[in-house]
Amino acid sequence: MIGKKQMFLLLFLAGTTVARVDGRSVQPFNDGWQFKQGPFAANEVKAPAFMETGWDAVTLPHTWNARDMQVQHNAYYAGESYYKKRFHADESWQGKALFLRFEGVGQVADLYVNGEFAGNHKGGYSAFAFDLSALLKYGQENELLLRVNNAARPDVIPVNHNLFGVYGGIYRPVQLIVTEAIHVDVTDHASPGIYITQQNVSEKQADIAVKVKIVNESTTQHLLTLETLIVDARGKQVARRAEPLVLSPDGTQAHVQHLRLRRPRLWHGRLDPYLYKVIVRVKTGDEIRDEVVQPLGVRHYEIRAGEGFFLNGKRYPMYGVTRHQDWWELGSALHEAQHDVDLNMIMEIGATTVRLAHYQQSDYFYSRCDTLGLIVWAEIPFVNRVTGEERENAKEQLRELIRQSFNHPSIYAWGLHNEVYKPHAYTAALTRELHDLAKSEDPDRYTAAVNGYGHMTHPVNGNADIQGMNRYFGWYEKKIKDIKPWIEELESRFPDTKFMLTEYGADANILHQTEHLGESLNWGAPFYPETFQTATHEYQWSIIAQHPYIIASYLWNTFDFAVPAWARGGVEARNMKGLVTFDRKIKKDSFYWYKANWSAAPVLYITQRRLKEREKRVTTITIYSNVGVPEVTLNGRALEGIRQGYTPVHYILDNVTLDEGKNVITARVARGEERHGDQVEWNFLREYKATGAEAQENNGEHGGF
Repeated sequence: MIGKKQMFLLLFLAGTTVARVDGRSVQPFNDGWQFKQGPFAANEVKAPAFMETGWDAVTLPHTWNARDMQVQHNAYYAGESYYKKRFHADESWQGKALFLRFEGVGQVADLYVNGEFAGNHKGGYSAFAFDLSALLKYGQENELLLRVNNAARPDVIPVNHNLFGVYGGIYRPVQLIVTEAIHVDVTDHASPGIYITQQNVSEKQADIAVKVKIVNESTTQHLLTLETLIVDARGKQVARRAEPLVLSPDGTQAHVQHLRLRRPRLWHGRLDPYLYKVIVRVKTGDEIRDEVVQPLGVRHYEIRAGEGFFLNGKRYPMYGVTRHQDWWELGSALHEAQHDVDLNMIMEIGATTVRLAHYQQSDYFYSRCDTLGLIVWAEIPFVNRVTGEERENAKEQLRELIRQSFNHPSIYAWGLHNEVYKPHAYTAALTRELHDLAKSEDPDRYTAAVNGYGHMTHPVNGNADIQGMNRYFGWYEKKIKDIKPWIEELESRFPDTKFMLTEYGADANILHQTEHLGESLNWGAPFYPETFQTATHEYQWSIIAQHPYIIASYLWNTFDFAVPAWARGGVEARNMKGLVTFDRKIKKDSFYWYKANWSAAPVLYITQRRLKEREKRVTTITIYSNVGVPEVTLNGRALEGIRQGYTPVHYILDNVTLDEGKNVITARVARGEERHGDQVEWNFLREYKATGAEAQENNGEHGGF
């Protein structure tokens, strides 16, 4: 028979939405909210009628910018809005500790409980928790009022909406947490209250240290037992430590327990993302007063300059993508289903690492990266501009990111800044301070800083463990193939730098197509052909793959995303550098380029399938195949002369003469019992002479993806 305590533990480990263990309950708190959007005059908010009329019922997660930040540049509402909720505080909660934990509110929040101020939080991407215990009326109805403001301000990062929009609202889930007066800390920057570190990791053993912060909100001393268990994926206990603890009243104390795992199964990225569970219990005798469960992936990261990334002592490929969290017509108010769609495509493409840019993302996403074996770069939204007023908030958001995400084994680096420059001395000094803070909080992970200039001696560089650079050869600067001499110069001059190419690529509007391509494109022009993006990624990945000096590369971006300050490429408020459209419905040609190069899944794909109306009678056919050399036909006729392109999966047929009218191109590969095929249809009309600019005019604007 399974007892009550065991059943609660199994439900918790299974990730149920309502977790309940002895001494603690965690309840979703997302229903029954009401919303009123501003702007408001000061006297309007203070008027008695403000609380009674004009409210709309909403369910969390919710944002008020799901559409206006996505359809027209510089035409969105950023400012003050309000949420309210009434709820009954159970009389049995009296004497316990009650917390409201918000996972993400964009971006400044002030909470009032029954008219009393409960707390303030600055930052649109990190979680925060407020203690409500002293403000509630037990056995009665209580009213919460949350003022939210997503207007850009100089003391909260990001200080503008220029690179991406900060969606306003309670856009991630909320939890009501009820604990006993003695409990693992909930308000330590909304962290789990426990911090797991590991040393001397090998296949023979691993030393695990678990730091636990325990709160005693009573006025008396307590004799407790602090118990830490490590269980494997089947729930079998593999290590245990139990120690008596004298807990003094009215305060928080930190205690560390040391455990050793014998012959651990290592967390080895996508090859074997094996997870243990760490269970921390605060007990009086056999009674569990509180319990917290956290993941444990036993692993060791090492970066060797000029050689690559090593996981558990073995060189590990870092095939990198980046991800913005927002979706078309949803903004940032996502459910687990949307996160899973994104992760499925990131896994499908064959990525091994993901840069979660440019801010802290959902804890669910980090947890899924743990289970999938994706290696994660996590960062704070210190981007684009500095004001001189953001120093303390940048530090606070970094501290929150680290403490809240500390136990995720997938995370290997903390990102400190992205493309922030003048005044250079201020930015460099603040980056050093952030690096020192990260090392104090977490000495075992790397720090990283990123700039968009291509020279290593830039004044803001050199203040973190990893130097990242964003380069867009052929798009914002120079020509596509200029990436090669640039990398070779860095290799020669700075061999000891831990260097990563943290962004590269080009925009692609799938309604813009042309065969007429050069080595550069004027990004300020309104025509963003998909074919140029494809050409950029084909060449630049082939060069990256040849240079282990680039420890990791991160293409920009997996998905198109909203930029409310932009109007480019025929689409309002959109960055179209994604390999997948904003609505996640169409994978661009470049997606299949990387899937063919990175993934073990079979790929046979003919490119330019959306360039149906051909501009050249004598043209080129390009095919991606990781299943062997394809046999290609045109209207049933076999084509000869196929050659390999930039990489072993890249196949090209030059000087193919199309027929008048419809042309059906097929590609087939037979490999043992396997059969693979693909087909596209093109049209060529003698009188069709559209140039790229005319093609853009014919296609019109693209507002749906």
